Amino acid sequence: MRPIRLPELPIGRRSAAEVFEAGIYGIIKRVVVIGNGFSGAENQCIGLVRALGLSGCHTLYRVTRPRGGINKWLHWLPVSLHKKLDYVMRQICIYSGVQVEAGWSKVVPFTIEKTGLSSVIEADAKQIAMMARDTFEKEGPLLVIASGRDTISVASSIKRLATENVFLVQIQHPRSRLNRFDLVITPQHDYYPLTPHGQRQIPWFLRRWITPRRPPDRHMVLTVGALHLADSAALRSAASVWHDELAPLARPLLVVNIGGPTSSCQYGADLAKQLIAMLQNVLWSCGSVRISFSRRTPEKVSKILLKEFSSNPKVYIWDGEGPNPHMGHLAWADAFVITADSVSMLSEASTTGKPVYVIGAERCTWKFADFQKSLRERGAVRPFTGKEDISESWSYPPLNDTAEAASQVMKALADRGWTIDA
Repeated sequence: MRPIRLPELPIGRRSAAEVFEAGIYGIIKRVVVIGNGFSGAENQCIGLVRALGLSGCHTLYRVTRPRGGINKWLHWLPVSLHKKLDYVMRQICIYSGVQVEAGWSKVVPFTIEKTGLSSVIEADAKQIAMMARDTFEKEGPLLVIASGRDTISVASSIKRLATENVFLVQIQHPRSRLNRFDLVITPQHDYYPLTPHGQRQIPWFLRRWITPRRPPDRHMVLTVGALHLADSAALRSAASVWHDELAPLARPLLVVNIGGPTSSCQYGADLAKQLIAMLQNVLWSCGSVRISFSRRTPEKVSKILLKEFSSNPKVYIWDGEGPNPHMGHLAWADAFVITADSVSMLSEASTTGKPVYVIGAERCTWKFADFQKSLRERGAVRPFTGKEDISESWSYPPLNDTAEAASQVMKALADRGWTIDA
């Protein structure tokens, strides 16, 4: 196994003098995470919590939308309006004698339906703000970390209702009124619309409607990619947990992570066939290959790859059954091939310092093309051509976005006179 070249988190314990200076009311010992039921967003929050040294001190709340039936077409609405409209439509169905289930599948929070995590509480801004105010003298300030568009309204309401008791960090750009947040953490490619190249792609009559409209200010912390859970401690733990399954594999181990098409990075069976041809060309240089799909992977893509490689003794394809090997793959892989659509998977792999090859980058447009460009310029990724010798390694300074963002949060807290109980 190639060493995991990850910098340690730059979060140290405070001296007695720092504790005394902060005072009992200025020490943060607890975190509320506001999630949206999607692991990509929630893992960014929890990764930041870990980097701040507050792992195990957080409570997860979720903002959930109605699901089923026509609700899948209403995600562009604000959450509160979406819920009200869903309620009205369901009442109309009831009074008209139409079975609700005929138009809607069971309306439950995303993660309850998918993972059974029914213990997660629906986020209520008033209740969380009241808790922050009522427990401030005993427990100190409350750190609130939220991620995703659907969480903005709840998170900003908590801040408004408990201004003196809460420090609010919003992950992903909220697009407007940044003064609602103490800190916003977002990838630098979110500011692509303000670049000369981005401006040339926007018709002049639409420019006033494209956000963000202003350069980053003091509220902003810019990262290269997404925050995540794959810090050095997590990967060392994963290396131990997956040792018996992954350590005996023939080297080099190539891990292939396949996401799914997005509006800014579209592909289908054509990319799957291209990937198959390229993998066939590099198999001679691989000891083992492990392929994983995400929940966004189209069935037609996964079926093509399963048909081609399911009988190949060098290739293992995770079918979604049993424990997810993703963290084990990050720890034990010698190199990665990743589809260009996934900012999260590329960010995680680029944290390891190991070779990362990207397939499909030429299909990305808008700010996602800018993200691919920034990774290439850092030397973190190379295009996958099918001509590689996977046994040949190359290196680059690993991304360290999560730890660097945590450092900026610590500085912002210090400016307010608060500190972390790490």
